[in-house]
Amino acid sequence: MEKPLSLKSRGQINIVLNQKELKQSNESAIGFSETDREKHYILEKIEKELEELVGLKEMKRFIKEIYAWLYINKCRKEQGLKVGNQVLHMIFKGNPGTGKTTVARLLAKLFKEMEVLSKGHLHEVERADLVGEYIGHTAQKTRDLVKKAVGGILFIDEAYSLARGGEKDFGKEAIDTLVKAMEDQQHDFVLILAGYSREMDHFLSLNPGLPSRFPITVKFPDYTNDELIEIARKMVKDREYEIEREAELKLRGYLQSLKAERSFNFSNGRLIRNVVEKAVRAQAVRLLYQGKYDRKALLTLTKDDFKVDKNGEEGI
Repeated sequence: MEKPLSLKSRGQINIVLNQKELKQSNESAIGFSETDREKHYILEKIEKELEELVGLKEMKRFIKEIYAWLYINKCRKEQGLKVGNQVLHMIFKGNPGTGKTTVARLLAKLFKEMEVLSKGHLHEVERADLVGEYIGHTAQKTRDLVKKAVGGILFIDEAYSLARGGEKDFGKEAIDTLVKAMEDQQHDFVLILAGYSREMDHFLSLNPGLPSRFPITVKFPDYTNDELIEIARKMVKDREYEIEREAELKLRGYLQSLKAERSFNFSNGRLIRNVVEKAVRAQAVRLLYQGKYDRKALLTLTKDDFKVDKNGEEGI
């Protein structure tokens, strides 16, 4: 089993979330007195936001480690001690809907509060935003996006697609421009490349000089079925609906069959959102035909509203 935090070659950090070793209390890792809590209000603020999310509980440890590293480096600098170069470019690996964008947004806030980044915004892009149609166009588009991201985080989803077309593809030009930007803007700019684990590994293998520029790698495992059900409950509650027990059991069965058949590239939270939204629309059609508009009927999502078949395929 992989360790939750381990040093890779060249000082790189490898982080694996949702491992059993991380189930110990977060407070036992770092305990603060009342005075220290006032000093570290930034960390507490970010942790409160994490508490509102389903799953990702172990992300608190990662946030604490990054926070502690930045804080101690600040203390060392104040004492005239040597401080290592704080390179915070990262690789996020995992299936869609596992919280990568959410975590990136929280990191942007943390870096702003810690005065690592001047603005603390998240600029999310994909291949189409970076790659142009002719020679030179890609470099300019990429430079413009980096300029917009300066002071914050540039988050590139499905980053592996930049190497999709090989040597003659303009995606390579985007990569070269990003590498230069990482050097030129290293003090007020963080780049996060995200995507499926397998594809990201292949992408990095095609660019020998790239892995060493990203000292932190974070792996986002799929949510468990219990966590996905909890996400569904939260989404339903936020929309002021209630889900019947039979509907929840149907949804759980759907998730089990889907995970069994699609163990790779499972879409997690995104899939749950789509299922809930479809159930809400199905309920609207059902009530219209039934002519039921009382409060109980308007609140309740039944098993018939969840249009999934025995093969785990979503209905329309």
